[in-house]
Amino acid sequence: MPGPDERRDAGLQPERTRLAWRRTTLACAVTAVLAGRQALRGSGSLPEVGGAAMIVLLWLVFLGVAHRRIRELEAYRPPVLAPRVALGAALCTAALAAFAVALIF
Repeated sequence: MPGPDERRDAGLQPERTRLAWRRTTLACAVTAVLAGRQALRGSGSLPEVGGAAMIVLLWLVFLGVAHRRIRELEAYRPPVLAPRVALGAALCTAALAAFAVALIF
């Protein structure tokens, strides 16, 4: 009799999840690039440069989390996303959006 791992048919769900992580990472990368561009073309004030640096830092943290999760999804039975990792990714995304809005205004 097959075990629980052998009966599981994940279908395309892991692929959809992997693509969602990649789309979110791409959106964060675009925000980081635009923030860097704004900081270079702006007045060069400390808040502008600091905000752009914070956006890039948040993007790098999110990139690390997303890359780790994408690698985990390659397993036959991927581990459940830890709540603290999910919270960290959500906070990075929200903070990235907030800094991007602040940088624009």
